[in-house]
Amino acid sequence: MRFPAFSSILCLAGLAAAPAAAYDGDDPNIKSIPLRTHSLSPPYLDSDFQSRWFDFGGDTVIRADKYIRLTADRPSQQGWIFSRVPLTATNWQIELEFEIHGNGNLHGDGFALWLTKQRGTQGPVFGSQDKFEGLGIFVDTYKNNRPGVSFPYVMAMMGDGETAYDQAHDGKANELAGCSARGLRNAPVPTKLRLTYFQDKSLSLDLQYKTEDSWTNCFYLTPEQASIAIPSVAYLGLSAETGELSDNHDIISLKAENLYSVNRNSGGRNSDSGKDRGRGRTSNKSSQEKSSSWSWFLFKAILFIGAIVGGYFGWTIYRTKARSSRF
Repeated sequence: MRFPAFSSILCLAGLAAAPAAAYDGDDPNIKSIPLRTHSLSPPYLDSDFQSRWFDFGGDTVIRADKYIRLTADRPSQQGWIFSRVPLTATNWQIELEFEIHGNGNLHGDGFALWLTKQRGTQGPVFGSQDKFEGLGIFVDTYKNNRPGVSFPYVMAMMGDGETAYDQAHDGKANELAGCSARGLRNAPVPTKLRLTYFQDKSLSLDLQYKTEDSWTNCFYLTPEQASIAIPSVAYLGLSAETGELSDNHDIISLKAENLYSVNRNSGGRNSDSGKDRGRGRTSNKSSQEKSSSWSWFLFKAILFIGAIVGGYFGWTIYRTKARSSRF
């Protein structure tokens, strides 16, 4: 069953009504809260066969019990999905489970994950528009003209709204960072992509395709290495494209989480021992302040209860005396 793009609806981004979960990264001080406004899982659609938080378009096909198929294994297809509300969290993690598979020995072209100011516009860059503003993560399965690089190849591009994607050389002129991922297509284990962003601190991409529950780091960037300033208002999207060669590009699930630090100075891999000690003092101070606040609240509660009990006894004595005076 094919679903055209739904009308865009203005709505407020919200957090899922779920408890905080443990962050999957290497910093125990980072916790996460699921963002249901930017997550997808079966059956993908609401009871009225629409999506509250996403628009779908192009050749996208939805099979509610299995996948969102951006393109089928047929030539000249383009499909996309984009969030209806922007991702405004300053620190976040996006985990995508996907599957790229097909019957042919020759295959293409690939799919992309987007965090851009533009949304839901079909185009020539893996099914979405060129000259975008924001971040594009490209999973390219067909090699055009890039010697010395094994495909599939995963790369990041930071678009400025004016620069075109270097289609002829598989994005070589635009590459922010990237890695080869041989075995990603038709992988024997669930294939996943995990993108983690800490504002003004780091952007990292990890892949799972070799062994289940084992992640391979594709890149880790800091502001000193490259510009990683993602727009404060950016829409989360996915798109795919086939040309003369084709593949099934399936989305199994999409999970977005807002990341926060239990200690203010915590910042992922950039933390050092000195900062850890500083965070310990901050944590102790915070605990003392919480303990003091709780003690003061308890003291006031006891006073309040005491006032009520005293008032009740006083009123009882007064009523007894009043009755006695009548006789």
